[in-house]
Amino acid sequence: MDIDQQLQELIAEAPEDRGMPKVMEYAIAPIIKVIAQRLQHQQYYILQNAEENWQVTTLRHREDENLTKRVIYAFPTFEDAGSFAQHSEPELMALPVNVAQILFELLAFEQVDTVIFFDESGNYKDGTEIPRDKLQELMREQLKKLKEQTEQPPANFA
Repeated sequence: MDIDQQLQELIAEAPEDRGMPKVMEYAIAPIIKVIAQRLQHQQYYILQNAEENWQVTTLRHREDENLTKRVIYAFPTFEDAGSFAQHSEPELMALPVNVAQILFELLAFEQVDTVIFFDESGNYKDGTEIPRDKLQELMREQLKKLKEQTEQPPANFA
């Protein structure tokens, strides 16, 4: 499923209240599309437990252990995710998740600070990090622009 199909699915699943389908279509989907197009895969494998909760890894700063970051890793292949799981928690399973769904979930997933997307199989050093706060900031800006556009008075041609 390509990114446009993924976004159409998210829009279709949006609750009808408070104009969410329109918000999804005109504010959230464009941001998700721009970010997803920078990544190399349409789907990534996310480590999950038996209840399908995504695996969150807490990273600690090397010099200041009080600084932490909660991360979800997104792998390009099942094998990459499985290899990583063997080193952390072997009972985890890797399931494919559409890139648009990952980014959309990140918006509301307050237990996570960032998602790191690995695009090259076997390379766990060079990932693309998408911080939740930056994604939320982009969404707020897009929503503000959308609100300003819809609130503009009609032009007076008299």
